[in-house]
Amino acid sequence: MNHQENLTAYLQSFVNELVRNGIKNAVISPGSRSTPIALLMAEHSQMNVHVHVDERSAAFFALGMAKALKEPTVLVCTSGTAAANYFPAIVEAKISRIPLIVLTADRPHELRDVGAPQAIDQVNLYGNQVKWFMEMSPPDAAPEMLRYVKTVSSRAVASAMKEPKGPVHLNMPFREPLIPDFDHIEKYENESRHVEIINGTLTVADEYIKGLAQRLEGMRKGIIVCGEIDNENFSAAILDLAKEFNFPILADPLSQLRSIDDPDNLIVDTYDVFLRNDAVKQALAPEVIIRFGSMPVSKPLTLYMKQSEALQIVVDGGAGFRDPNQLTAEMVYCDETLFCRKLAEYAKKNKHNDGKLWKDINEKTKQALSQVANISELSEAKLFHLLAELLPDNSVLFVGNSMPIRDLDTFFHKQRKNISIYANRGANGIDGTVSTALGVGAAKQQPLYLVLGDLTFFHDMNGLIAAKQYNVPITIILINNNGGGIFSFLPQAQHPKHFELLFGTPLDIHFEHIIRMYGGKYHAVEDWDHLKSLCASGEEFGIRLFEIKTNRDENLKEHRQIMTNVSQEIQHFLRDDKK
Repeated sequence: MNHQENLTAYLQSFVNELVRNGIKNAVISPGSRSTPIALLMAEHSQMNVHVHVDERSAAFFALGMAKALKEPTVLVCTSGTAAANYFPAIVEAKISRIPLIVLTADRPHELRDVGAPQAIDQVNLYGNQVKWFMEMSPPDAAPEMLRYVKTVSSRAVASAMKEPKGPVHLNMPFREPLIPDFDHIEKYENESRHVEIINGTLTVADEYIKGLAQRLEGMRKGIIVCGEIDNENFSAAILDLAKEFNFPILADPLSQLRSIDDPDNLIVDTYDVFLRNDAVKQALAPEVIIRFGSMPVSKPLTLYMKQSEALQIVVDGGAGFRDPNQLTAEMVYCDETLFCRKLAEYAKKNKHNDGKLWKDINEKTKQALSQVANISELSEAKLFHLLAELLPDNSVLFVGNSMPIRDLDTFFHKQRKNISIYANRGANGIDGTVSTALGVGAAKQQPLYLVLGDLTFFHDMNGLIAAKQYNVPITIILINNNGGGIFSFLPQAQHPKHFELLFGTPLDIHFEHIIRMYGGKYHAVEDWDHLKSLCASGEEFGIRLFEIKTNRDENLKEHRQIMTNVSQEIQHFLRDDKK
């Protein structure tokens, strides 16, 4: 075979194997060296191709799709610094356990380290931020090479999906010419699959589960903590388990447990507020903490667990080690849903611990927090208090990092609208937020709302091009406090000399010009009635931005006053409860 035939047979086999292993979506960053793989993916009838001209945004867009679909998205780019721009999203994917298959086109070996243009060292470019790396051979149509390329393709999918899920990287050197043989592409079809890799589910011995159930039966004070978790049928299983042991569930907003039916009132959702109170922490000291998912957003909850002398058990179906406090006594590597079901089978009704004090304090805190509804001026706290009312049923809410995700945790409580909540909480960065949200929106095809701060929006403004190109409707609620609002809550705020220069970082940007550049509609929110009317109106639902201007100093005072008032209410409740 000549070069073009080798190129086509090799890469067509690779793409076919991806599709046979369930891959449906590819995000391609335009470039020359990636021409053959990009063209063959675009030509494949079962591959959905999304083109994103900015590599950093493209990678986060792919991340969002994979996050929502719970299956790998393929990323394709040319050689050189294009591949380096994928790095932030790959880091996020590794920590958040999001499956990505990253394909970086490269110069052939004879053009490396000799001054060839657009050639950098791409071997192990992402280091240990990927689960698996393969430097692939140049295209070759020999039978053994076609078996090789199909094996690599299947293995890439299996590696990305094996728990813990995450990104894999294949570096693909191509020689010129780069155009496949489209005139005879059908002769390169090979329907036989070289290998099918089937991933299993982690489990533990029934003897351990039975013994744990017996230990838990005698414990009067136990809690369940759920961070961000992506496990099918987990919500029903964890509720059944909590009901058997009468353990309250402290549900992080990313656990998706704040949007489910909770007839037994097991979900606790204001812990971020009441666990700031030392008297409450003492009254609610547990004997056992069972934790699922990633570490929770709430710092008060994290400190509460760190200070606890309870037996701490972490259940992780991804066989990782999510324990920054290093206090876990038992790390259980078992599928979370399976663990809950097995433990519930062996459980005997725990009549000692009904979680009543947790429930009472939770409700009392919620009542005290309702004072936020009386705030008349535009307020970050009240915005998150109102979100459940503002958003429609079955919508998707993506939340930016820094203050927005923390305010969501504090003020967004249980509701029955089935609102799916997403955020990039792996590395907790603010980069790529718009692009990730749009990737989620493109996959979910539900009303998409993005709430973020002005710095986070600025970091990824060019990500909006995906909304325009692929008609992804998005409503952005922009909290503009002209800088990094979270730093006002941190110790460096006590040193004002260089605070604005180094941390406040005001941008003074007129965001209406940016949103109109992408063909979107801009609205400066005047008051709460105006925001409600904007959210209720759907006739312009393309790209919409609702800007809410707040003041960082006033926001700090408001938060502190709210926490002081709530703490006083809880103190009164505890004193009355002891009488």
